[in-house]
Amino acid sequence: MKNETELKEIVKQKYAEIALQDKETNQSSCCGSGCCSDEVYNIMSEDYEHLEGYNPDADLGLGCGLPTQFAKIKNGDVVIDLGSGAGNDAFVARYEAGATGKVIGIDFTPAMIDKARSNAELRGLNNVEFRLGDIEKMPVTSHVADVIVSNCVLNLVPNKDGVFREIFRVLKPGGHFSISDIVLVGNLPANIQSAAEMYAGCVSGAIQKQTYLELIQTNGFKNLTIQKEKVIVIPDDILSNYLSVEEITAFKNSGTGILSITVFAEKPLSERECGCGTDCCN
Repeated sequence: MKNETELKEIVKQKYAEIALQDKETNQSSCCGSGCCSDEVYNIMSEDYEHLEGYNPDADLGLGCGLPTQFAKIKNGDVVIDLGSGAGNDAFVARYEAGATGKVIGIDFTPAMIDKARSNAELRGLNNVEFRLGDIEKMPVTSHVADVIVSNCVLNLVPNKDGVFREIFRVLKPGGHFSISDIVLVGNLPANIQSAAEMYAGCVSGAIQKQTYLELIQTNGFKNLTIQKEKVIVIPDDILSNYLSVEEITAFKNSGTGILSITVFAEKPLSERECGCGTDCCN
């Protein structure tokens, strides 16, 4: 397996390419991974069109849930969108936060930041901004966000524990997050696990569901709730790029599950509610 720096560079290069593609092209692959499919599969993304604030120009079809729908954003909230891409979730969050709120999108791909800023400028949204940066070291001060959202991004980050520490740092006491992400139950075949394309496609970078939930709890969050869960099925024509016919059959019969989950959790209001090792114990 490649090291963290190499994995980040793979993701950055792939998503720079995706920023220049349309939604239909992205949806014909595994979360934009580039492993071409014979048909257009809407494998992971969900329909945003019924949500207020939706901007089709910002929707590249790269998500695996609707975190903004579950995020309990209130008028006037400061919202941070991790891995904001072309701005899709940020613009929906901006509608919920209203004219008195503020939305900050963070992405480490310059082409995505350019696309999102252009989308915001075209619509005159002066309380939405996009910052170039790594979500493992967010370019924002501590205790600034009421709500954090993210859509199918943490699975692309090698150091997921570091991201949850940063989320804890950046949230105000009593703040919360709603994150949609890909997790596993069981083990992926070795050829999928080691494929760079499948990493950039949101699959082989996923970790076990139980481990994911434990990372949230050990970083001090409370009231952990799974708001939505669905099974992700990868089409055979994509799997055949990595597995033989026999291996595909074995994989399907293995009991391994690829899941999209939307998870909610809160940062405690007081130090007494925090676990050791978290920001608010300092």
